[in-house]
Amino acid sequence: MEFAGFEPNPGSGDLPTAVKILIAGGFGAGKTTMVGAVSEISPLKTEETITATSEGVDNLSGVEEKNTTTVAMDFGRITISRDLVVYLFGTPGQNRFWFMWDELALGALGAIVLADTRRLEDSFPAVDYFEHRGTSFIVAVNRFHGTCDFNAEEVRYALDLDARVPVVMCDARSRESSKFALITLVEHTMTSQMSAVR
Repeated sequence: MEFAGFEPNPGSGDLPTAVKILIAGGFGAGKTTMVGAVSEISPLKTEETITATSEGVDNLSGVEEKNTTTVAMDFGRITISRDLVVYLFGTPGQNRFWFMWDELALGALGAIVLADTRRLEDSFPAVDYFEHRGTSFIVAVNRFHGTCDFNAEEVRYALDLDARVPVVMCDARSRESSKFALITLVEHTMTSQMSAVR
């Protein structure tokens, strides 16, 4: 996997440059799946079984088959070269675990907001969070359920996104599709940073 145009720090000695990317979105959007699809290591998962205690707290409409949930984070790693390593952090989806987001977002290069068109409104908190922090992000519409009836521009309109925020279609189960989303994020971040310098 290569991030076109990303130059690792040549004077880093034996330590590679580390890049941190967040995978965010609503409950059941596919964050754990995406981290697992692209990570070169067995991803660290903090999933717990959904119990009756969550009834009335967690909204399972549209994802009734889901029986686990991330309670802290998912973690994966991609080695781009000897000098560059990407660390992926999947955020928890339910709002009762959002207190973790501030810790996970520290030092992040950017974020992918995974959107599920069955529950598109669940993407608003992540979009608002990264807009408020000034964190570079893209929206990746997860199509692995086969229920995506909207194109990128319709999703952009529904989420009231700035015209500069990329919206891509992806399959979170697919390594190649998830890599494309990551590359889109890095390219968008680099373009935004260069525009800010000018």
